[in-house]
Amino acid sequence: MSLAKPQFLIAAAASGSGKTTFTMGLLRVLKRRGLPVQPFKCGPDYIDGKFHALASGRESVNLDTWMASEAHVRAVYSRYAREASACVVEGVMGLFDGYDRMKGSSAEIASLLHLPVIVILNARSSAYTVAAVLYGLKHFCPQVEVAGVIFNQVGSPSHYAYLKEACADVDVADLGYLPKVKDIEVPSRHLGLTIGRAAEIEALSDRVADLIEQYVDVDRLLALTTRSQEVVDTPPVSPITSGESGRKRIAVAQDAAFNFLYKENLDVFSQKAEVVTFSPLAGDALPQADYVYLPGGYPEFFADALSRNVRLGAQLRDFAGQGGRLFAECGGMMYLCRQLVSQEGEVYPMAGVLPLDCTLEKMRLHLGYRTARYRGMQLKGHEFHYSSVVQPDALPSEVCQYNVKGAPVDTPLYRYRNVIAGYTHWYWGENDFFNLWD
Repeated sequence: MSLAKPQFLIAAAASGSGKTTFTMGLLRVLKRRGLPVQPFKCGPDYIDGKFHALASGRESVNLDTWMASEAHVRAVYSRYAREASACVVEGVMGLFDGYDRMKGSSAEIASLLHLPVIVILNARSSAYTVAAVLYGLKHFCPQVEVAGVIFNQVGSPSHYAYLKEACADVDVADLGYLPKVKDIEVPSRHLGLTIGRAAEIEALSDRVADLIEQYVDVDRLLALTTRSQEVVDTPPVSPITSGESGRKRIAVAQDAAFNFLYKENLDVFSQKAEVVTFSPLAGDALPQADYVYLPGGYPEFFADALSRNVRLGAQLRDFAGQGGRLFAECGGMMYLCRQLVSQEGEVYPMAGVLPLDCTLEKMRLHLGYRTARYRGMQLKGHEFHYSSVVQPDALPSEVCQYNVKGAPVDTPLYRYRNVIAGYTHWYWGENDFFNLWD
């Protein structure tokens, strides 16, 4: 069975061309029209997905061929696209940029899912040269269909006229443009998503949507990208049970400090167990649960408030001391440390579950895909953080992790009692999270 609907991938020739800004505006345009639109994001990005959710009213879903098999990516896309009237996938970096040439690129996702590509091309200080860029994007890989282009940073109607001529000469559909306008760039991604910033993103989505409705032929874009979507059925998942008590429970921290969560991870958790959420930032107590999951996020921006939730810290220490199964990623691991030292050298007591300290002094970005073998599973994920553990030898690393080239990296995955913690954000779509202990 197949369903016809507008579905496409928004790409660019390079990062910084305006993909995210345009995607947010277009999602808001489609929402205004009452069109249920499902957003997706190529790669392991958490932040752009949150922008998508604010603009569209639906949670965004990550599509990543490093962390998941091609069959799994197709199944994930099919499942979330099924209930939508349109699907918008935001690409990553330049169209053909992957972790190894085209592997993991937006082009690979577009080819895998048979999605036409809409190019956002930054035309600032350029005119007919865009013809060569578009020709290259269109013909470089025959498996990738470049269906149209929208120009960004256009200086005037006469500037746009030159760009239209370039489109005609290389036979790429011209769908309009965004003029050069101040203050329509997405703000810094490393500042969390507080209520004030959420309002800022909402306002930006509306402003860009207004520009799109004025300068972009949205109806033609939707008509050009309407395709049949293949429906892929996935086998049902059996829940894990605990004797007479029924389904086991997993407590997931979820608030402004802990919000790096793949939607697919949460959906997989909910198929296997009962998911309950709690907010360390709001002072919540630890819910009754068989498992506790602390995802990544921005604990450094809320260190003072987190340090005041003394009750939760004591409950987490008791949970771990009694053999409770606790898993923490990146920001979640930082919270489990004895203390967190800010970039300015301020010291904040944390939960004290792990005999480690964490610091943001001498901040350095650690970034990249990671893989590891653990309990017979091939774990896939990515590392993205600025902090570091002060005494990395205080606990032995449970397992070695590797980068995309197969070289070992010094990223630790700690095992302390039944607590498993590390900097890597793992994807659980094809691995059984609950098998980490049982």
